Amino acid sequence: MIEIKNLYKRYHNHHGSDWVLKDINVTIPTGVGVGLIGANGAGKSTLLRLIAGMDSPERGEVIRHSRVSWPIGLSGGMQSNMTGRQNAKFVARVQGSSPKEVQRVINFVEDFAEIGQAFDEPIRTYSSGMRSRISFGLSLAFDFDVYISDEATAVGDRAFKAKAKALFESKIGKASLIMVSHSEGILKDLCQAGLYLKEGSAYWYDDINEAIAAYHADVDAKKKAGESDLPSDVNGARRYLAECHQILKGAQATLNDLVEEDAPKEQIKAARQEVHTAGAAAKEARLHIEALEEKQRNAKQKPA
Repeated sequence: MIEIKNLYKRYHNHHGSDWVLKDINVTIPTGVGVGLIGANGAGKSTLLRLIAGMDSPERGEVIRHSRVSWPIGLSGGMQSNMTGRQNAKFVARVQGSSPKEVQRVINFVEDFAEIGQAFDEPIRTYSSGMRSRISFGLSLAFDFDVYISDEATAVGDRAFKAKAKALFESKIGKASLIMVSHSEGILKDLCQAGLYLKEGSAYWYDDINEAIAAYHADVDAKKKAGESDLPSDVNGARRYLAECHQILKGAQATLNDLVEEDAPKEQIKAARQEVHTAGAAAKEARLHIEALEEKQRNAKQKPA
């Protein structure tokens, strides 16, 4: 179980210091998959880092009554001059594993990552996808009570995504899962409950479908009112565009796989719709950046 009490978080910069999260109070029970829902910039990744203990709140506290993983797929903590095998061995030893357990972890990561001989090459030679595969395997090689995932299932090709999803599913009922994903299908498959972050506040739903429905209702209401959930700053807009491109790339890869496998027409049709939706979002994000940059240029040219 994880208790979040009176939690506040903000980041200080020259633009100001508005609260990202404010007065969050929620208890995440044991053995439940929880999907974090919210618009871009709502604080989903921030909350995950706070739960994992990788960041500290401005006020309030996160009380962990269980063993919590680091965010699955996080590759920033690996030593770049060490090989994948050496990194796996190092992490296993840090976790207090016995020699036999260390070897089990190494074998698990090597088998799961599927990067062949590169497992014995320095991490600095890896692509970002290869790094994520190693980190993903390392995260799930240990038995945590709570697993933290920020877009971890977006890594790799369709076969690897299916393998990752199956491994997640094997943890359901045995451990808690707190997940952020742009794929609502993944959230519905792996999570039972939902936590909707909106304007700094958190709203708990026992049913993930109700959380997703509440988010969509708010998005539709904003569109009807002519409002937008897109980031208001150029850097945030660029990060959002990168996320859109990642989603589009994954949707296209899934569609290609289904076509090659001669999958049922209904599945191919749904995959094409996912590509269309992702493409439209990427186009909207790109046009939004152009508008922000134009506004920024005009502001600089404006006489004092």
